[in-house]
Amino acid sequence: MRNDSVKVGVIGVGHLGQHHVKHYAGLPNADLVGIYDSDRERAESIANKTQSKVFNDLETLLDAVEAVSIVTPTRFHSDVAERCISEGKHVFIEKPITKTLEEADKLLLIAKEKGVLIQVGHIERLNPALLALKPYTLNPKFIEIQRLAPFTSRGTDVPVVLDLMIHDIDILLSLVDSPVKTIRATGLSILTDSVDIAHARIRFGNGTVASIMSSRVAKDKVRKVKIFQRDLYATIDLLLGLTEVYKVVNNPDDNPDALITAPFDYGGSERFIAYEKPATTSGDALKMELDNFIKSVQGKETPIVTGKAGRDALKVAMDIQRMIIQDIH
Repeated sequence: MRNDSVKVGVIGVGHLGQHHVKHYAGLPNADLVGIYDSDRERAESIANKTQSKVFNDLETLLDAVEAVSIVTPTRFHSDVAERCISEGKHVFIEKPITKTLEEADKLLLIAKEKGVLIQVGHIERLNPALLALKPYTLNPKFIEIQRLAPFTSRGTDVPVVLDLMIHDIDILLSLVDSPVKTIRATGLSILTDSVDIAHARIRFGNGTVASIMSSRVAKDKVRKVKIFQRDLYATIDLLLGLTEVYKVVNNPDDNPDALITAPFDYGGSERFIAYEKPATTSGDALKMELDNFIKSVQGKETPIVTGKAGRDALKVAMDIQRMIIQDIH
């Protein structure tokens, strides 16, 4: 292992944590020191697959690393992250950053005092279909996002807003460079004692409006984003990795990448609608995310989703959840 590699550990090796272990074991800039999980048998099983070490307690692991991935249930994020950050360790925390806004604010404060970074695992930022929009100048006026999923027991320890919708809140905040002005939200419980279906309408200071719908009671999976702005409409299927863009242009020759160009007449002048399917590149989003974390610790890159960005997404999610509870009662 190279001397400039980052010594990293993984805390929590459940459904998602095992993939953190696998990727760190293969990243050239990472030195996977070991893992810790309260389920020793599970930890041993995952460690054997990557020939990594299992630590008996968290403190011993922290003594041996520079950075950690925290992949525990959400209710443990705050306590575990605070211990890690207080020891001067950089942390990657799977979304949501914490269970409450107060917990998130406390972590950000301690991280600033200790001079360490917090990165949050909002993995959809690296969805190939979303990355395909990078060449375009976006100034959305209306955004519609749907995220539907069949029911599973995973994630039901938190309401659907914090389980599924928070992904799209983070995407939304990354697309709109303006503070949230107003939020209206409704939701209901169907299969659990928590909120299973949620809808929010968000208006930003610059006038942009967004409609977000999330449900964990659906027949099929749906993960779609639609963006509307002057002279451009984009539809993004996050599940299929498909991006389609419709642009209004003055001259069809201006868009050599257009698959189809069709004329339309409005206001007495002929213009054209160009249909494009920007290329998407396949890749493991989690691996890209963790590689970015390691390189951010090294000072070579900056976190894709900072602790503050994770905190901002959580705030909007908590505001939505609070409004839904008020509406229900």
